[in-house]
Amino acid sequence: MISQRKMSQIDAVAMAIEVTGALAAWQEALERFLLDSGLTPDTVRQAAASPGFLASVLDHVASDEALLIDIADRIGMHPARIAEARAILSSS
Repeated sequence: MISQRKMSQIDAVAMAIEVTGALAAWQEALERFLLDSGLTPDTVRQAAASPGFLASVLDHVASDEALLIDIADRIGMHPARIAEARAILSSS
């Protein structure tokens, strides 16, 4: 069930961090993210410090419905909540 509570900026950041962790723990998905983003294992840490990094992770996940559903299942969250976090972080 989708929570009716409006997501805050802090909630969106926490969700994005959780999604990033799930992506990083799934080698196939991580490799695809690195390939699509142009990052390498050596540059991802530096990129993670940039303000738009978490939004870009959510953009990547949301761009593939199967990936979005898989990540949502892995973190126990409805895909719509990930999309909500993406919208919040993309607008800030």
